[in-house]
Amino acid sequence: MNSKPVLTLDEAQKMLAAARAEAEANNWAVAIAIVDDGGHPLAMLRLDNCAPVSSYIAIEKARTSALGRRETKIYEEMINAGRTAFLSAPVISATLEGGVPLVVDGQVVAAVGVSGVKSDQDAQVARAAISAVISAI
Repeated sequence: MNSKPVLTLDEAQKMLAAARAEAEANNWAVAIAIVDDGGHPLAMLRLDNCAPVSSYIAIEKARTSALGRRETKIYEEMINAGRTAFLSAPVISATLEGGVPLVVDGQVVAAVGVSGVKSDQDAQVARAAISAVISAI
């Protein structure tokens, strides 16, 4: 039987705080979502002045990253390179950069999705969340 770490609520809250700090330091109004390895929401935050649709997109970016076990940027790159058939893949709905998995001991244990600014900026905020937990391990 295999075993792997599981993200705690305290860790999810630390991730939200780190992502929020990164976004606010850059004056970015974003939505931040954290999901478990199955894509189920654990924590969510939408900053002031962030468009409501960004909440939905952030959750879907996180879910896509968790289920796909990779950054959503990879899907965006595949589609931009001409593999447009991938747009019809089941469950994979957010194919924009900004979803980043949390990998511990080679296992995806959670993912962060961010939406509200440019995709690379969304990813920057998501990576700040990941760093907050990785540095504490």
